[in-house]
Amino acid sequence: MPELKRNIFISAAILGIFGILGATLVSLTWTATAERIALNQKQAFLNNVFKLIDKEEIDNDLLTDVITLHAPSLAKTEFKAYRARKAGKPVAVIFSPVQAPGYASPINLMVGIRHDGTLGGVRVLSHMETPGLGDKIDAERSDWILSFTGKSLGNPPLEQWKVKKDGGVFDQFTGATITPRSVVATVRKALEYYAREKENLFKAPAQKLDEVPMH
Repeated sequence: MPELKRNIFISAAILGIFGILGATLVSLTWTATAERIALNQKQAFLNNVFKLIDKEEIDNDLLTDVITLHAPSLAKTEFKAYRARKAGKPVAVIFSPVQAPGYASPINLMVGIRHDGTLGGVRVLSHMETPGLGDKIDAERSDWILSFTGKSLGNPPLEQWKVKKDGGVFDQFTGATITPRSVVATVRKALEYYAREKENLFKAPAQKLDEVPMH
């Protein structure tokens, strides 16, 4: 009997050791994977930012120079303002994600606005618009979204911040006017918000980012 108990004890100890080793291995694998995913997400986000503002114009860490905003005209939920600076001086603000009302669900946008109020650019992060029609807002489908670059509240005049069908200067899509109309209106609202809040946007204390942005 003593020998049997000793064998049981040894077997239990071995199983316990393997259990601890297995749990440790899983934990290390998860940590390494999580760090890699976070790094990939950060790089994907910055790649989108650098399509709007040249990375040579920025020398600060956007992910630590960020504030959370709540503006119902721009998004149903909170969104972030990432402040771009060079030698401590304001260069631009990147709003993400701003939400334009979509056909099936919100169209998530990244809007980059330079310090002088001109658009560094706009990109669609995600959408569920009709393939072949509304999806032309995507830079991979057409160059329509690139038409915002360099625009401002005075260029074109405010009353012309509409699609051509409504008397504005922006092209619409054949069979899908609602989508570009919504995006144009939302980008204009982002510029208006920036014009009102410009000083506060750059002076507000930075907040800790809880998670790496998905885009």
